[in-house]
Amino acid sequence: MDKKDIAGIRRQLKVDNDLLKIQNIFNVYIMKETTEIYHHQSQPFELLEREQQELFMNNFKKLLTGKLDEKLFELKFQREAENHTQLILHKGLLTNNVQDWMQEMLYMTEKMIAERPYEHDVVITFVRAEYLKPTRRGSSECEESDRDTVYSHPFILCSVNKTQDPKKEYQFDYVQKEFKYNIEVDPVVDLNTPMGGFLFPTFTNHSADVNHILYASGKAHEPDLHFVEEVLNGEEPMTAMEDKAVFEEVIRDVVGDQMNPSTLGNVYREVNQVVEDHEEGEEPPKLDYRDVERVLTMSGVEQEKIDSEKIKESFKRYTENDNYELKASSIVPKYKSKSIKINTKLANISISPQDLEHVKQVNFDGRRYLMIELEEDAEIEGFKMLPEAFGGATKAEENEEEGDH
Repeated sequence: MDKKDIAGIRRQLKVDNDLLKIQNIFNVYIMKETTEIYHHQSQPFELLEREQQELFMNNFKKLLTGKLDEKLFELKFQREAENHTQLILHKGLLTNNVQDWMQEMLYMTEKMIAERPYEHDVVITFVRAEYLKPTRRGSSECEESDRDTVYSHPFILCSVNKTQDPKKEYQFDYVQKEFKYNIEVDPVVDLNTPMGGFLFPTFTNHSADVNHILYASGKAHEPDLHFVEEVLNGEEPMTAMEDKAVFEEVIRDVVGDQMNPSTLGNVYREVNQVVEDHEEGEEPPKLDYRDVERVLTMSGVEQEKIDSEKIKESFKRYTENDNYELKASSIVPKYKSKSIKINTKLANISISPQDLEHVKQVNFDGRRYLMIELEEDAEIEGFKMLPEAFGGATKAEENEEEGDH
């Protein structure tokens, strides 16, 4: 799945949408620090009150909100695992019997609480639904409606939500004219901040892929590896932050810890070109060790420093797989924004990768300076900076000096 596919499903998560049909909602209540199911309840989604439907729709939207490889991860299922999640979910997706559907979701719940009890009471919510996507746009001149022919996307969505402790309050009763201690006994399910969940299967354009599952983490860059591997039986993901860190370490291994800013800018420019060239592709563009070698060559890195075997060894060192592929979009997530940090003791500066060629570190009179080429006057708190000679004299002082001569 790419961000467009995810956004397409997220946009449909609204009440009274004839393109989204949620058949059943199944809620399972788990007591904290236990590995037992306390209560479960299934009912048709359409029988919920509208306010309840809106609460859950908002919960599902928040679950599927976030960037790929940061908060959302498309996982490939492990080939072998006991009581495989892929088989459980696939059975649940295909059955038309509500009791069978509930049983498969209870199997999933048991996997989720088997070895690691939650610290809070939690509610695990499952829905099975169908997303209908029109095959083409309608036309005012065409008698056939754009809703007449649709792609059908059945899916299972799971959201895990913690509960909040009931309130304890000291109140004043106006009628009885007395103070009362009031305590609510019913916990509140926090649907605003889902702890995690998943979508099965994944979708690319109009095709379902039952060999992958979309995992949603509660926090960006912090996937729950136990949940990923033991519950979902998915392969361990690499976050965008980790991919970027691997790329930087590989480059450092090859060229050392010193690099000309313009050369570094060329490196990011080449990676960004890979992203742009594959922008319309179904699969996100990736870089293996051979691609990194090509990027360094095209960026002007000295040829004697580029060693294919060394790059391959670096990939294996940092990923435990010399055939690993880095996602190019993770390396340059915001190419045209201020995403590169230049750190000094005096100040930290952010600059876009494409502008690194305008930055230089120079030595003058025994001191080091950071020089940035400008096309216009720089401003400090709304004040334009006065131009100065490189030695420190202002333009006015230079003119005065020339007048004396």
